[in-house]
Amino acid sequence: MKISYDSEIDALYIRLVEGQHQCRSLQLTEEIALNIGENELLVGIEVLDGTEVLGAGNLPNVVLENISFTVA
Repeated sequence: MKISYDSEIDALYIRLVEGQHQCRSLQLTEEIALNIGENELLVGIEVLDGTEVLGAGNLPNVVLENISFTVA
């Protein structure tokens, strides 16, 4: 998973699946869209107007629960 922010356009993108994917966008609100790939795979989440949606200067805590990592 990769989370990136573009301050020029105030957009946050959460990429859940790496690689190239043909996606369709499912617009949840004016600011939030889901990128859906083949077999209804959720590839990413786009948040426009990120500072407004998330709150200017208030980065939310990210908590990972029940995640196991394997090191190669």
